[in-house]
Amino acid sequence: MGEKLVDFKNVTIQIDRQKYFNDVNISINKGDFVFIIGKTGSGKSSLLKSIYGEKKITEGDAFISDFRLNNLKNNKIPVLRRRIGIIFQDFKLLNDRNVYNNLSFVLRSTGWKNKKLIEERILECLEKVHITKLKNKLTSQLSGGETQKVAICRALLNKPEIIIADEPTGNLDPISSVEIMEILKEINKNGNTILVATHDFDLLKKYGSRFLKCVDGKIEILDKKNLKLENIYKWFLF
Repeated sequence: MGEKLVDFKNVTIQIDRQKYFNDVNISINKGDFVFIIGKTGSGKSSLLKSIYGEKKITEGDAFISDFRLNNLKNNKIPVLRRRIGIIFQDFKLLNDRNVYNNLSFVLRSTGWKNKKLIEERILECLEKVHITKLKNKLTSQLSGGETQKVAICRALLNKPEIIIADEPTGNLDPISSVEIMEILKEINKNGNTILVATHDFDLLKKYGSRFLKCVDGKIEILDKKNLKLENIYKWFLF
């Protein structure tokens, strides 16, 4: 059994003072690649937000590696998020800056001071995502696929243990979607744990092997070898 990175035992996830998920028991190991599936409104994004500290965990025991999430204090959230890389559907880049300056802003904001080390880390991440040639382009001039690659690069900067991607292909065409998934699979092969929430059934068929199913206030871990594809389709259709 591998090293546990996400460990929830008898957890309750609360949203707007209402209990959303009850009795959550999930364990995700270092190097896992897990898809989160469920209908619109089933709580996929809320589950991800509970992992990176935006939604409160009020009952049970929840850990990211050795970091306890229960009743997380606001001043501890930045410490947690340095362990987690987050990729959003709507990118959340600074459109008045070029790619390099978007990335250097993140590093400086998280305590990096040495200009040479900042440059080395940015170039290393750009190369991993195969977009070194874009470093001087304004993010407002990029295609959707290029913009999401920059967002992936940003998520890698602080060497996170876990990459969380919330509908990372939701605004992309099919070719760009496959490119993004191939990059995430490549990152996963290098040891990062990847969690992806998606509605894209074609991507699930091609890349999915392990799933978190969100339905009726419950979360369950499932393995593709024990499932029929039509059941997966039914669970995440909106």
